[in-house]
Amino acid sequence: MNVVLAKTETGRALSDIFVIARDRLPGAGKFAELRRQAFAAYERAGLPHRRIEEWKYTDLRVLMREVLPLAPAPDAATLKRAGDVLKLHAIAGVRRLVLVDGVFAPSLSDLAKLEKGLGIRTLREVLETGDAALQARLFAPDNADAMVALNTAMMTDGLVVEVADGVALTQPLHIVHIASAAAPAAMFTRSLLNVGKAARVTLVESYIAASGSKAYQVHDSAIVSIGDDARLDHVRLVEDARDAFNISSAVVTLGARAQFNTFGMTSGSNVSRYQPVIAFAGEGSRVEANGVKLLNGRQHADTTLLLDHAVPNCASREIFRSVLDDRGHSVFQGRIIVRPHAQKTDAKMMTRALLLSDEAEADNKPELEIFADDVTCGHGATTGALDESLLFYLRARGLSEKEAQALLIQAFVGEAIESIANDALRELVISAAQRWLAARG
Repeated sequence: MNVVLAKTETGRALSDIFVIARDRLPGAGKFAELRRQAFAAYERAGLPHRRIEEWKYTDLRVLMREVLPLAPAPDAATLKRAGDVLKLHAIAGVRRLVLVDGVFAPSLSDLAKLEKGLGIRTLREVLETGDAALQARLFAPDNADAMVALNTAMMTDGLVVEVADGVALTQPLHIVHIASAAAPAAMFTRSLLNVGKAARVTLVESYIAASGSKAYQVHDSAIVSIGDDARLDHVRLVEDARDAFNISSAVVTLGARAQFNTFGMTSGSNVSRYQPVIAFAGEGSRVEANGVKLLNGRQHADTTLLLDHAVPNCASREIFRSVLDDRGHSVFQGRIIVRPHAQKTDAKMMTRALLLSDEAEADNKPELEIFADDVTCGHGATTGALDESLLFYLRARGLSEKEAQALLIQAFVGEAIESIANDALRELVISAAQRWLAARG
């Protein structure tokens, strides 16, 4: 019997989107074929849904429903709006690299007087004129995950940053993603960061929206390589518009004796998901992954983290905190895999959720898969409300109920925020958390 699978209206519309966008996508020849293969993989799977275990709590067929058309290339008016919002999110002492609606904006970026050993190019430049090794790495993530496959097919621009061996950057790099299109649209970006041996880099990523940008979609992907004896400190701030969607992924590979400290805070977007895969490829490396979610209204934020311990003598620590008000929904899925040869692994993971409302929801799913016998591993998850006795104690000493709650919430998220090594960035995150607390009703 022959079975014919009919496309949905959304499927037909998305196929049209890909066909229309192809002329704007960088790279031809084999790259066009790789894009076509990736889009075919996405079409076969469609938007992830709850019957897929990794997406059980974030059903994009219900939450997002469709992929929007590609955002138009930014014009002068769009860049003006982007510049206005950029002033409100400026960070002193950083090298700013700006993507507006998924396209690099040199007029808003700081490319002057690059430090010796620092190279910065755009994804478009590398795919059209760059070297074959970098081009291959930009297409390296496989298409098993539907949203990664879609990003591969549609990636329009991004940044390729290379830091030479032994270089310690004196300025943090700040990649700013700005949504500025007047109509709902999607932006697809992919960036690559290569940290050379014994190099030191601090990277900040921000997701923000210009005035008038609504109901847009961010589809971002990052490929990060950290060389032997190198260190990368990473701070990620999601402050998108409250009706936006942010679906981001990352693949991070560590060499021997490398260190990766990453912190993320989500307070924006209607629906967001961050799915990093962190792989230990060299012995003696360490990862500290920490995060805070501050959610209210009907916000939905998902962190799905995989740490792959494939070699011996590595350590990882994960601390995640969620504060949920109204009908906010937090998802944390953390999986630690310890491969058979990864003896002497030391891995611990803890996630805690604080519910400020009876309608808030937290789904925590920490997992361990251990195939070695000489390891120290553990995980835990808790969900609860503010301690009434502590609230009473603070109220009795003259604080209002809101002030007392804010003090306890700051203490709750403080352990994760304190992991940020850079003092100025740590204060920046604390200020952002305080603004969220001050805005509570």
